[in-house]
Amino acid sequence: MLARILDLLAKNVEPGLKTIELDRLAEAEIKKAGGEPSFKGYHSKGDPPYPASLCVSINDEVVHGIPKDMVIKDGDVVSLDLGVKYGGLYTDSAVSVVAGKGSEESKQLVSVCEGALDAAIAECRVGASLGDIGHAVQSFAEKKGFRVFKELVGHGVGLSVHEDPQIPNWGEPGTGMKLRRGMVLAIEPMITKGRISIKLAPDGWTWRTRDGSPAAHFEHTVLVKKDGAEVLTRA
Repeated sequence: MLARILDLLAKNVEPGLKTIELDRLAEAEIKKAGGEPSFKGYHSKGDPPYPASLCVSINDEVVHGIPKDMVIKDGDVVSLDLGVKYGGLYTDSAVSVVAGKGSEESKQLVSVCEGALDAAIAECRVGASLGDIGHAVQSFAEKKGFRVFKELVGHGVGLSVHEDPQIPNWGEPGTGMKLRRGMVLAIEPMITKGRISIKLAPDGWTWRTRDGSPAAHFEHTVLVKKDGAEVLTRA
């Protein structure tokens, strides 16, 4: 369900569209399929409730951008992050796209981020470590000239929106928690070519790069198996 809806949203990204329209489409499609938007109303201790079903982060917005009347422009890097609750269980996925024609630099940013996610998923199996996953993301991105944010991480998911363990996008092979069969993880590289220093916007949710550099974000929910991982949010 999540894979289908996120793919539909990505295909609807175009110059001239307001981000709030993507949020309305996401919520309508989730409810039509019998699910619930898991982000809407979500909050951790001390945070304001998230007011939308979808996160739409544009250019220097790394994650958790709130949909509003902002109009998408040609060349914008648009990251879409969506969570769904169905049958008491949660999934989480994200994709970044370039609106309109875009620059080669923006397209490379998106392509490298997606490649970093694939590299991380390839490391997922029983007995692998969180350090293996983080190292895969970091090494893939850095070899291409990009950097990973160290204040933002992936997480466990399944019985709630966010669960332990935290999954950094950096690390050393063989370090950290060992993966066990049946773990469900949300792995989510977030990268930029600029500085990795970030700041929280006044809305209390949106994380932005301090130097204004664009960022990209990809995410899949994966199930750890003996010899690999099953991607639950891939069509």
